[in-house]
Amino acid sequence: MIHIEYINEAGQKLAQLIEKEKLSFSGEAVIFIGALGICVRKIQELIHDKYKDPAVVCVDSLGKYAIPVLSGHVGGANELARQIAMVIGGEPIITTQSDNEGLWALDTLARNNGWGLEKLSRQEMNQVIALFVNKERTALVIEQEDEGTRQLVSTCPEHVTIFHCYQDYLQSEKSDFRLLILVSPHIYAEKRKPSIQYFPRCLHLGVGCQKDVPAEAASQLLGEIQSAGYAQESIASIGSIELKKDEEMLARLSELMPWARTQIFSADELEKIEIPHPNEKVFEVTGCHGVAEASALVCAERGLLVVEKQKGCLVTEETTDYYTFALAQDGQVEKKGHVEIVGAGPGDPDLVSVRGRKWLEKADLILYAGSLVPRELTYCAKKGATVRSSADLDLEEQFELMKKFYDQGKLVVRLHTGDPCIYGAIQEQMAFFDEHGMDYHITPGISSFLAAAAELRSQFTIPEKCQTIILTRGEGRTPMPDKEQLNLLASHQSTMCIFLSASIAEKVQQQLLDGGYPPETPVAACYKLTWKDQRIYRGQLKDLTKIIIDNHLTLTTMIVVGEAIDNRHGLSKLYDKNFTHLFRKGK
Repeated sequence: MIHIEYINEAGQKLAQLIEKEKLSFSGEAVIFIGALGICVRKIQELIHDKYKDPAVVCVDSLGKYAIPVLSGHVGGANELARQIAMVIGGEPIITTQSDNEGLWALDTLARNNGWGLEKLSRQEMNQVIALFVNKERTALVIEQEDEGTRQLVSTCPEHVTIFHCYQDYLQSEKSDFRLLILVSPHIYAEKRKPSIQYFPRCLHLGVGCQKDVPAEAASQLLGEIQSAGYAQESIASIGSIELKKDEEMLARLSELMPWARTQIFSADELEKIEIPHPNEKVFEVTGCHGVAEASALVCAERGLLVVEKQKGCLVTEETTDYYTFALAQDGQVEKKGHVEIVGAGPGDPDLVSVRGRKWLEKADLILYAGSLVPRELTYCAKKGATVRSSADLDLEEQFELMKKFYDQGKLVVRLHTGDPCIYGAIQEQMAFFDEHGMDYHITPGISSFLAAAAELRSQFTIPEKCQTIILTRGEGRTPMPDKEQLNLLASHQSTMCIFLSASIAEKVQQQLLDGGYPPETPVAACYKLTWKDQRIYRGQLKDLTKIIIDNHLTLTTMIVVGEAIDNRHGLSKLYDKNFTHLFRKGK
């Protein structure tokens, strides 16, 4: 919730501008528009605790500066000031040292990444932050992988050394570290001080028990998990069977770990899960062969058991109550190899996506389609990375190379031209990855048909003229389905972008004419779009073959056909004064 206060008419106009923009801020904040001195005097009653104070940003009445005054990190005032500055066209004045130097904000790292945080006194936290921002030698131990740890690796400052195992850190010959940052679900009793530990929420607790086990057993169970070397702060979910959903012990576990979601499964769901310790007696009572292990594995999805079924009991004067538990690790955070299929874009290295560039910068192996992707796209590879063209490798050799790096727990980037989903030949590769249980993902890229629209300075959808874009290819060595023949697609008279067909230009031209495009229909032959040697030739459909042959255009040519090329007619309803936007209805 954001409260805005201003002291004059100029401030009121700025307030209206800021309110209209609907800033993305979920906490409590005050925006004061006026002199900084007045702001400081007015907020005195708000200042109690840096971890509870609202974010306060002061904006001068002329809109030149946005200044975080209170709760820059913890309350989010720094980020709010940046947003405000963008709205008013001003400058954010950030005085926090870690922000100015691009260093991690250690006090908000857990919150921003959804991790648990080791309990530190304020004095200990201040000491840790001071050592870090003063760039004292720091060891970062990362024992689990998720989006947060990948961000740490990609933005690691020079004074930080990364270890992927706590034992490697202990055995390091470099013993002059002043600070230890640890990201792990494991508990290490003898950490070198000063230190700070973050607990990624990557563990899943499965619980089974006798009927009416007292709530006190929950604390005992968590103690046993700690004895096994795992932190309860890393538990993301608690799972059990429907038969036990009302047990006091389960309710107490949820109270002790309010961040962990509780998941209840039917006996049928749990019985489908293969577990290491099936029990016939448990099956007779519950309908599945193991509640604890099965529910932990279901919660963890593709994960694995790190603590197999353990039996525990709560002994009181009246009775002995038994329970079981198991702990599974989320498979998505297990440190292992990964393949990222990245869309390279149409050719210009600046047109690869920001995400794609980040993958390229941290890849251990970049395997790029050398005949279609400019090598310049790989120049951002990190030192020591292997960069190979796939042009001289058959599929089996490509798989063998990628699997070799993957099995070593390394990152592989398979770099394809344009967007991988459009004639990217990735289906065979994904089938191989699936067959071998490999982890992979796709980062989309800018397709050459989008680059064609940009370079032609054309909108491919024209109101009341053409509202459809067809992406296709001519029939060469690869057969086309009967219903997708060019002459049939041409009957729609839409904007058509034809890939990989320069070598059969005469056939393409005839099919388009047969399908109904008039001979005078505008066409463009776009060669090596966005490359340094890009060439674009405009003309009419009746001259398409001549354009391609006369200019010696080859494989990397996009053919665009349709009235949308260079069309400046037709008015979008978006700018019609009688058109009402959905969000304006009711005003």
